[in-house]
Amino acid sequence: MIAASKRLPRGFPDQPVGVFFPERIIALLRIRLLAGLLLLGLTAGCKAQIAPQNDANSALDRRIEIMVRSEFELPANVTVSLGVRGPSQFAGYETLPVTLSVGKTTQVVDLLISADSTKLVKLDIMDLTKDPTGSIDLTGRPIRGNPAANVTIINFDDLECPFCARMNEELFPATMERYRDQVRFIYKDYPLTELHPWAMHAAVNADCLAAQSGSVYWNYVDYLHAHGDEISGPDRNLQKSFEALDRIARDEGSLNACIAKQDETAVRASLKETLALGLNGAPALFVNGERIDGAIPQDQIWTVIDRALRDAGEQPPPPEAPAPAQTAEANK
Repeated sequence: MIAASKRLPRGFPDQPVGVFFPERIIALLRIRLLAGLLLLGLTAGCKAQIAPQNDANSALDRRIEIMVRSEFELPANVTVSLGVRGPSQFAGYETLPVTLSVGKTTQVVDLLISADSTKLVKLDIMDLTKDPTGSIDLTGRPIRGNPAANVTIINFDDLECPFCARMNEELFPATMERYRDQVRFIYKDYPLTELHPWAMHAAVNADCLAAQSGSVYWNYVDYLHAHGDEISGPDRNLQKSFEALDRIARDEGSLNACIAKQDETAVRASLKETLALGLNGAPALFVNGERIDGAIPQDQIWTVIDRALRDAGEQPPPPEAPAPAQTAEANK
């Protein structure tokens, strides 16, 4: 089973998740943790008032803010601002925009509030006409596996992340050997620079290699995931890490100009996609659009791949035979 770090989403106490940003997407992260329809009862005092006075308005606004902070688990440095109520498409409810802010980063949450001010609703409307992964730019990304495969596995990867390294180790060769030409793997850049100081530099170097050859790109990715501790070094000297990353990249190809330039444009475009997708940690996989957040056991990844294959009209490989010891134990 692949381990992970940081806190777990509410409602999934035993499910490990990947590393997440401490502030950059704090508002978006809390919102994404609420799935479906969240119906919250708000006490409105002894008597609910449809048109409360100013003091009652202040008291209600305070109760709304407390409830939002509690249910979204917002840190103290997040500012909560309530907007003006407006009409909604649901009878008996009005819209209530709530703005969550941390510094210059803001996120507006559209809530519904009942006309009598006793219920608050968080409603997520999902547009079935849109594919959330359709906006992921795969142009020029190296492919591992069968380029014509019906199942595509996109992994948003951090080259310094230890949990990403374990995921990479399980995907290659175990998952690759199981599915062979039935799948193709594509990696996207997701350096969590707040936690991993050389991840951005590594991603830029990897993209330099990708422009030269897919095979050298994958060699570099595999090597960094397998030797992350060596690159960090015992003294955690960042300049030495940069030098090691450049030396390893140059061993794979003639990339002096690209490495020296350290152009982060493509990497930052990939990071922008992670925000649009609402990702909050690495690794983050999409299997034909089905999202896998964080690190999960290998058999669960295979379950998702099997489901995607069946949906594509293909038969997944048969289940692996249990080990002899397991068979003997089962027969007792």
